[in-house]
Formats: sequence, C-alpha cells, structure tokens
Amino acid sequence: MCEERARMLQEQFGVTVNHVHALAILISTFHYEKQPSAIDQETFAKYTGRTSFERPLLNGVAYAQRLFHHEREMFERQQGWTMITMKERMPAPRQDEYAPVVFSQDTLKYLAKIDMMSGEPDRENILRARTTGKAVLTNPFRLLGSTHLGVVLTFAVYRPDLPDDASVEQRVEATIGYLGGGLDVESLVENLLSKLAGNQDIVVNVYDVTNASEAMVLYGPSSLDDHVPLLHVSMLDFGDPFRKHEMRCRYREKPPLPWSAITNPLGMFVIWMLLGYIICAAWSRYEQVTEDCRKMEELKTQAEAADIAKSQFLATVSHEIRTPMNGVLGMLDMLLGTDLTMTQKDYAQTAQMCGRALITLINDVLDRAKIEAGKLELEAVPFDLRSLMDDVISLFSSKSREKCIELAVFVCDDVPKVVLGDPWRFRQILTNLVGNAVKFTERGHVFVRVCLAENSNVETNQAVHGTMNGKDGKVESIANGAFNTLSGYEAADRRNNWESLLDDLDGETSNQTESDRVTLAISIEDTGVGIPLKAQDRVFTPFMQADSSTSRNYGGTGIGLSISKCLAELMGGQISFTSRPFVGSTFTFTSTLKRSYKDASADSSRSLSDALPTAFKGMKAILIDGRPVRSAVTRYHLKRLGIIVQVVSNMSAGLKALSGQNGATISSREKATMIFIESDFWRPETDVQLLNGLCGRKNGQLPDVPKVVLLVTSQADKDKYGSIFDIVMCKPLRASTIASCIQQLLKVEVPERKENQNRPSFLRSLLVGKNILVVDDNKVNLRVAAAALKKYGAKVHCVESGNDAISLLQPPHSFDACFMDVQMPEMDGFQATRQIRLMEKKANEERKKKLALEGSTFVEYHLPVLAMTADVIQATYDECIKSGMDGYVSKPFDEEQLYQAVSRLVVGATDPAD
Repeated sequence: MCEERARMLQEQFGVTVNHVHALAILISTFHYEKQPSAIDQETFAKYTGRTSFERPLLNGVAYAQRLFHHEREMFERQQGWTMITMKERMPAPRQDEYAPVVFSQDTLKYLAKIDMMSGEPDRENILRARTTGKAVLTNPFRLLGSTHLGVVLTFAVYRPDLPDDASVEQRVEATIGYLGGGLDVESLVENLLSKLAGNQDIVVNVYDVTNASEAMVLYGPSSLDDHVPLLHVSMLDFGDPFRKHEMRCRYREKPPLPWSAITNPLGMFVIWMLLGYIICAAWSRYEQVTEDCRKMEELKTQAEAADIAKSQFLATVSHEIRTPMNGVLGMLDMLLGTDLTMTQKDYAQTAQMCGRALITLINDVLDRAKIEAGKLELEAVPFDLRSLMDDVISLFSSKSREKCIELAVFVCDDVPKVVLGDPWRFRQILTNLVGNAVKFTERGHVFVRVCLAENSNVETNQAVHGTMNGKDGKVESIANGAFNTLSGYEAADRRNNWESLLDDLDGETSNQTESDRVTLAISIEDTGVGIPLKAQDRVFTPFMQADSSTSRNYGGTGIGLSISKCLAELMGGQISFTSRPFVGSTFTFTSTLKRSYKDASADSSRSLSDALPTAFKGMKAILIDGRPVRSAVTRYHLKRLGIIVQVVSNMSAGLKALSGQNGATISSREKATMIFIESDFWRPETDVQLLNGLCGRKNGQLPDVPKVVLLVTSQADKDKYGSIFDIVMCKPLRASTIASCIQQLLKVEVPERKENQNRPSFLRSLLVGKNILVVDDNKVNLRVAAAALKKYGAKVHCVESGNDAISLLQPPHSFDACFMDVQMPEMDGFQATRQIRLMEKKANEERKKKLALEGSTFVEYHLPVLAMTADVIQATYDECIKSGMDGYVSKPFDEEQLYQAVSRLVVGATDPAD
C-alpha cells in the first residue's frame, strides 16, 4: 500500500525536492486516514533508502512530529524514549511545542529522539515553513556526522483537508509534523559546475587499468576522436583492492574558441558601452570634484571676509562706545580735581567707578574676540610678583571690609622675586578669580596662595570626583569646631596642606635646581556659596553662569572665567577648580614664566609698584593669633619688611613672651618693638593685665612698653578700638600699608628712592614746555586730552581734522609730538600719518642734499605720532604700525598709559634717576 502510493506520488511530483514533498503528502495522508501505525521506522528507512537515487543531492531525509507539552508524557511513554536536545544531547527542557524526530533514513539515524525545535536554525526553518507552506532552506552549516558544509530543506506536513488558499493561522493549526533533508553543498556545486560547463555533451568512459599497457573499456564508446582533449581523469574504487579502475571525461565535439564571444558583435557592443559608461562616470566625477573645490574656495573667501567684517565691527563698536566713555571719565576726572563737597565728590567717584566697570566689560568682550581670532599676544617684561599680588588684593580691600571677611595673599619663599612675563594678563586672571571669590563669599575668607607647581599638592589637570566635587554633603570638623584654614571655616579642597606655609616661613624649603623657566601654581580659596553640581560642567563656557535666571543674586556676564582659562593656556598652564555647594570653591591655575635677573623697578616705564623700605630690618615683634594659617600670612608680610616675628596663640603667652619666661628679663636688644593682636583673640573684659599695662603706658608709667597694633577685618572694629590701641590696622594686609603704619607709629625715617618718585612729577618733567598737537574730531575728547596733557605742563594745540594737522605739520614745525585720533571724517588718522611721513621723507631728502654740500651734521625729521584710539584690537594696532605711527594710547587713557607712552617717545625725555 505504501509503495504503490509512493510510486503514484513520485510520478506526480517528479524527483529530488518534489520527492521530498511527496513523502510529506504520503505521511499526511496516513495521518488523515487514522493509519499512523502503517508507517514505522523500518518501513520509512527502507522506502527512503530504495528511492534515494531520486534525491541525488540529499544525503538523507527525516520526519519530526509536531508535539505539544501536554502530549509529551504520553508520547515518550509510547515511544519508550525521552526527547533530547540537539547540541548537549540532554533531556529537552520544558517548552510549549516540540518537534522530535520519529522517522529517519539510515544515513540520518543519529537524529532519532532529537527535538529539532532545540536548535536555533532548525527552529527558525520550522516556523517559516509552516507559515509559508513552502520549502525553506537554512543558512549553510557543517552537517552532523559529516565534514561537508550543507543546508537543511524543510517542509511542513499538513492535514490533507487544508484548503489551497489557507491563511497563516490555518496553516499553523493544520501542521502535524515536519519533513527535512540535508543538502550536501559540495555535491550541489559539482552538479551545477557540470551544467555550467556548456551546452555540449560530455562523454564518460570507465576503464580497467590494472594492466596499464592494455586498458579495458568497461563503460562508454570504444572509439573516440583523438582531436578532442581529455577534460577530466579520476580513479574509481569499487572495493576490490586488486583491481584499478579509471574514469575519463571529454567533450563529444571540439569546444569553440574561448575568445569567440569577444568577436561577437553583441559582445563588442556591450564592451564599448561599458567603456563609454566608465569614461562618462569619470568625467562626471571630475566635474563634481572641481565644483566642490570651487565651493570650498568660495566658503573660504566668505569665512575670511566674515572674519574681517567681525574685526571691523568690533573696531567700530569699540570706538563708538569708548569715545563717549572717554569724555565721561575724562570730565569726571577733571571734576574730581576741583573743589567739591564730600557729597559731590562721592557722587563723582561713584560715576567714575561705574564708567570704569563698563570699560572693563568692553575690554573683556574684546579680549574674547582676540582670543578666538588667535591674535592675542603676550608681552615679556620683568615684574615683581609679590607687589603685583598685593596690588590685586588692594582692589578688593573695601569690599572685603564691608563683608567682614578675611582676604589674604601668601607667596612661598622659593618663588622668584622678579619674573619675566605679561604682568597685565597675569593680573587680569587674578582679578577675575579673586573678584568672583569676594563676590560669592559672605562669611569666612578668600585666600590666595602662590607656590612652585612642583611643590604644590594640587594639580590643575585633575578630575574632581566624590567629596571633592561636593557629592558628599558630610562636613568633618576638627577641634573646637574650627578648621585649619585662614578664617576657621571649612574649605572645599581638603587636600591643601597649610603646614607647608609654616615650613616655608621657617626656611624649610625644598632643594631644587634653578632653571630659567618656573611654573607657578596659584590657588584662590573661598568659603562662599560654592558652585551647584549641575552647573560645574559649564563654568568655563563663555557667557554662561551658574544661575542665569533674572532673579539671580549676583551680577556678571559669565565671560571672566572663560577669558581666564584662555589666558592661562596661553601662558603655558591650565586652570581647574574644586567646589562644594554651601562650603566654597578653590580655583587653581598654573603659569609658566621665566626667571628675571633684572630688578623690575629698574625699568621706570614698566614698574608696577614701588620697592619696600628697608628701615625696619632687624626689628622684633610679637604676634598673638591662635590660627596657624592666618599667623603665617601675617608673618609673611612682616618678614618682607625684615621684621622678626614671634607667634603665640593667646594673650597670656604673649605677656610671657614680652616679659620673659619665668620672670626673666629680656635685654633691650631682644625686646619686641611691637605687638600685633588679632581682634578675635582680644577680650577686653578678661585681658585685664594687658589693659592695665596699656593704660599705664599712656600715663607715662611704663615708657618702654612696645607699641600695640590691633588687626581687624572691618572699618567698624577700627572705629571701635581706635582709642585703646596705638593703631588699628584694617585688613587685608599689604607690606606697603604695614610699612606706612609702622613708619607713622615709630616715627621712622624712610629715605625716598629717586627711581620711585611719584609718577606725576616724572611726567611733568617730561612734558613741561613741550609743544603737543592733539587731533580729534570730537570736541569733548579734545578737551579731555588737552586737559590731561596741560596738567603736566605741556603746551597743547588742538585741531579737529587730519587735513588741519597736515597743514600745521609741514616741516619745519615746532611740535614735539602728536596725538592723533584714528577714526575721523574726510581723512582718518592712518591717512594723515602716512601723509606726514611722506612730507618728512621729502624734507629729509632735500635737507640731506643741502647739508651734504655744506658738510653739516644731518638729523632727520621724525615727529612721534601716537594714535588715540577707542579700538584696541590687534588689527588696529597692526594698522597703526603699518601707517607709520609710533604707538597708541587707548581711550579713555589714564596716567599709566600716558606715563608709558610719553616716557618712551617724547623727544629729549630722560629718566629722572639720571
């Protein structure tokens, strides 16, 4: 019955793949007729073995039954075995559906009992086959039990009553099993290659070559055309070790020449079409690349034009804002030089302060633009680092006194006194950072420390994490609830080891080799509000603030830190910070400078501060302060004046140090001249002994008692204790202010150094009697410039256009210098200067010829021309030099700028030290 139905299906469906489909229909029919027992493993194996020649590409077929979980127990009991997985060969795990192999050809009998749903490729094949109703192939893989690569062909076996137009759900529901076969890829490829060999017939001969000289033909024609070459020769093994057999394959006819297709007109046409296409594609690509290059050039030109337009825009904006500000500040300066009441003077000073703040903001914006354009250049001049630090601190002294916060600076001993660099840019970084610290600090302190980077325990390229970044809100306190900081409040960066300050003052500095370059590490520590965690990533972003809402408590533009970062990088350093909300922040930056072996005060035109007096060297003082860091700062400033300081922690210890230990007397040579007392360690109600001593000294009973100085942080404390102490000194401390107070207190004669005479006198000596021409189209600016120059004794003549200036400067003339505005109508300052230089050149040539005949000494005409410009960007400076100017003074110019420009360029100027 099985064999008859199989033959019928075989005739209907053909061979190979169709034969596998026939097997599927056969199995389906038996299930439908309720005769599954008619097929068993033996019958399936015999039938598939006998019909295997009809499936030459398959190495075997197998049938897997569809089985649900609730049927598993009964199925395994009926079969007498347990389903196993494909890879591990372990009992199949629980799942909704299985596909155990129940029938297989003898060549695939190793697949028996295997759940085909346990293998991922077969599972996917099964699911696709039953939903599509078509044969499905897996990806190639190595067949089980074989070394060949192969694929599995899978058919879903449905119930015979499934309609032809069944839906996916109907097919899945009607599925009863799966029939699959393995395709040997290598055999498949060989078969395909034989078919692709051509349309000619291939003749196959089999020979017995046991006797090589007399080969016997076993299969194929006996006579062959000798002109047809052999195509393939291979040995055959029929299982007889004593006989040798050989198979020879060749074409029945001589094959055509392989290049005949090329000579075919159609082939030639295709080839020429391909060549034409390649040439057209190459030309199109060439045109595209050319067009892209042209567009890139246009974009480059546009970018350069935009950069020029940006520079011109900044120059125009700067000029238009600075020009009226020059008049405002100049007139205010003139107003402050008149007799004013205290109220009027306060109003004028407030307006002047606001105007200077606006100029600072303009300078910041211009600096940012110059940095982005890569046109910011740094100077290299010697300057006194410690004096510069004192000057920066003094800028914020009034603000710190208003808030009653400690503001101090400390420079380690191993830092060189004079360094070579750009002091104005260095000051700009410090001013930004210290200004922010003071602005955001309401209690505690702001502490600036400078040391060598190799001796610093804080690295600027660090990544701050954890508690260092404020993520741990716990605050650890030390004894008495105070911290070892300047004010006793906790600081954000716990790594700062302030014990090094004491070691530094005691002379315990590290041994280091002196090199020309030094890298400084400057830290600015505050106990302010700190920076919120969510805002710390954008701290150095231009125009970004931690609190950018309209209701923010603190003003500012958010540009200062970004400029400071760029300047620090230009100086060969880096900048970073550590911040903890509600604790404070510590900003640290490094800067690489050069050692300078020239005294900064020697260059009178560049000196930033005066030298300290030496009259106090060898004096002794007692400092009463229980905070180590703060006492180290005070010792640092006194040590700069040559004063030897003994530090004690309380009043009783101070009295013992004053009178001698255990009642012993101290010689007058070793006796302290002054006593410095910190205000928070002075208790009038308890320090009765010292108070009585002060009263006795004032009554003349104890004339040798040293002078007592009280150190306070606010003006209110100064007024409160002024009647008790010899002098009350308001912090922040500076060496120069301490020297001034001691000089006043002890009546010490301090000789004035010639090179440090006041600057107005020096300017007067340079400008008195000089004829100076001022050219500006703005009458207010003319009045301001003329008033500033007349203040120092110059004779000033003013004109309002470049043409007027040229008519007055025809050689020979009587002017010693010319201050020329840059932007003027009709003829700007650049054009006027070029015209002046041309006139001078022509006059010099004529004089040279005339004096050469007379044998006289020739001195060229060259009038110093200084640009008065409200535009201070690099492009304008370059244009000034190119047009023949000798320098420039930016509006509004002050005494410092006038001092620097005039001292170098006015004809006949001499140093007052000479």
